Amino acid sequence: MMTRMKDLKDLLPVEAVRLDVRAADWRAAIAVAGRLMVETGVTTEEYTREMVANVEENGPYIVIAPGVAFAHSRPSPAVLTTGMSWVRLAEPVEFGHESNDPVTLVVALAAQDSAAHTSAMAALARLLGDPATAAALATAPTPEALHAVLAGERPESGPEAPEPPASAEPPASAEPPASAEPLASAGPLASAGPSASAESSATAPSPGAPEPSSFPEPSPDSPPEASAAEPRAASLHKILTVCGNGVGTSLFLKNTLEQVLDRWGWSRFVTVEATDTISAKGKASEAVALFTSREIARTLGDVGRPVKVVQDFTSTAEVDSVLRDTYDV
Repeated sequence: MMTRMKDLKDLLPVEAVRLDVRAADWRAAIAVAGRLMVETGVTTEEYTREMVANVEENGPYIVIAPGVAFAHSRPSPAVLTTGMSWVRLAEPVEFGHESNDPVTLVVALAAQDSAAHTSAMAALARLLGDPATAAALATAPTPEALHAVLAGERPESGPEAPEPPASAEPPASAEPPASAEPLASAGPLASAGPSASAESSATAPSPGAPEPSSFPEPSPDSPPEASAAEPRAASLHKILTVCGNGVGTSLFLKNTLEQVLDRWGWSRFVTVEATDTISAKGKASEAVALFTSREIARTLGDVGRPVKVVQDFTSTAEVDSVLRDTYDV
């Protein structure tokens, strides 16, 4: 974990942090985050325009959690090196997201490829998903204090964050499927269509979801080695997490989903791949389901597999619920 924190600190220097910034609207908020990356030598000004264009083209899917926007675009010549910026707003602004507006924090990412920042994204997702750490980040008085929180240092004193709700127990009666063969029969489903993509994550399970089979019951108290013999690679199920570019929000969702799979004891049976909308359409036939935002679900349309909408990409409770719906457990 400490290595991940170091990765995050390296990508997000103190000079790229601004607190209590005033922005007239979402474009201005992204512009501030983009300017910080220009000043720290991460990008050119063109990348800021690309981040704004990403929202204009794909909608406000970058608002990954209540109050949090993760501004980014595809790797491009405007990215000089992989890096980030952090802008905490003095007053919240609307991005147009149905459930996660208004936004008080804009984190921006510029990536040269889809792999260089993976560990940093995992670390950031865990930080934002932890109520105590999120509260410390929201109240840090200086960029240096915020940077210390990102490094894993907790303040000596400060406002107490509410305890997170207890997580639901892993399903006791359901077992992960032993083979991906049932997927071949899963045709285009209503939940994958443009109109149904706006369904809440609590909709009825899709008829094409694979049925539980013969693996041992997952247990949060048993290590993977105690669960079962290593399954054949062909027996693994795959879930795609999808965003507009495959380098930002999809990695947040991938990390949260993997946390839930770890807790269930299903990690060796279900793999998770973060990808972009174009690639997802080609890879959908390989997957049990696609997890994404409401906006990206509309863009995907009918891909022949269930498309599951997640509102808060940092919430293990919500992803747990969506995963249960996917496997009907």
